[in-house]
Amino acid sequence: MNKFSKKGFHSICVKDPVIDGLSAHVPPIYATSTFAYDNLEAAFDFFKSGGKTEGVYTYSRLGNPTVKFVGEKIAALEAYGIENLDVFGLLFSSGMAAISAAILANVKAGDKVITQGNLYGTTNELLVSFLKDYGIETIYADLKDLNFVEDAIINDEKIKLLYIETPANPTLACYDLDGLAAIAQNLGVKTIVDNTFASPYIQQPFKYGIDFVVHSSTKFLNGHGTATTGVVIGKNEPAIYNRVYGIQKMLGAVCSPFDAYLLNNGVKTLPIRMEQHQKNAQALAELLASHDAVQRVNYLGLKEHEDHQLAKEQMSGFSGMLSFELKGGMQAGMNFMRGIQFCTLTATLGTADTLVTHSASTSHVNVPKEQREQYGITDGLIRCSVGLENIEDILEDFSHALNGI
Repeated sequence: MNKFSKKGFHSICVKDPVIDGLSAHVPPIYATSTFAYDNLEAAFDFFKSGGKTEGVYTYSRLGNPTVKFVGEKIAALEAYGIENLDVFGLLFSSGMAAISAAILANVKAGDKVITQGNLYGTTNELLVSFLKDYGIETIYADLKDLNFVEDAIINDEKIKLLYIETPANPTLACYDLDGLAAIAQNLGVKTIVDNTFASPYIQQPFKYGIDFVVHSSTKFLNGHGTATTGVVIGKNEPAIYNRVYGIQKMLGAVCSPFDAYLLNNGVKTLPIRMEQHQKNAQALAELLASHDAVQRVNYLGLKEHEDHQLAKEQMSGFSGMLSFELKGGMQAGMNFMRGIQFCTLTATLGTADTLVTHSASTSHVNVPKEQREQYGITDGLIRCSVGLENIEDILEDFSHALNGI
């Protein structure tokens, strides 16, 4: 079992294991590419095991103590409070590396992936452009229509994977994890959930029978924008672990020890950060909902959001992410962005400061306009990762930008 498993959620975030045998309060950064063998027999046993001998390291692409314990910590957070669930966590060099590995571990040439249309732009590009060249086809569906999803899988034996992003980027659509996982389990299809927007503090997909959870841990888990990392969490069974680890080993998409160290520092404050993120996001969402220039606000904490009740049922909060649509379309979106003076204009999310992006001209610029608009990613859509600043300063900046449209 994971060494963190029997502790409280906040304690898992804060406490670190002793990994150097010297009781260092802060675990060391193993900034080394290779490890020396104690003897020839130890090297033989390590390579014979495929690089999975517990506590033995030889090359940081195959495993590193700093990287390993941080992956285990995040896995424990995703499995927190779930009876009889043993999971592994593997850190990758980016969120996209983690997403790619999780998908490739579950499909091969000739297989199909069923997913939603309102995906993160690069995930969409991976599925429809890159993987298509390797004989893997993507089917888009309204994942809120459980009957359609079930019928699609029943009628197409090539569908091997259901990929879910909830809350979705950037529309904040929320999908029924319990219902979707039940369909997939009954029909022998694997499931992956991108849990980046919620974090394990707010949502734990394993509770509903999901097979894999992925994160761009660059975002809320790190929380400070200091390192690019990703993580795959899956059930700790040899066949499952070996597929994901094998892809990581062969493609070399490994997290650096220093980036793992920075990620761990961020995880320590995850609960208190997420509480403040969502407190500020609620206040900003209410301001936006009352402004004449705003057509629609996508924040799960608003009672009028169509997915508010579902979010209450499968999440413990509403996170710090929101988006809103301006009435003036592309020009209004560009004018709004020009009016922001205090908050930060950037396409990332999950850091301590408030980040604002215009999806149509940044994260989803390579997604066909017809597909974007079909799933609510309009020319006037603004996405916001609400930070930890004084809420008065955030509201003042947004009011100024909105009034200047």
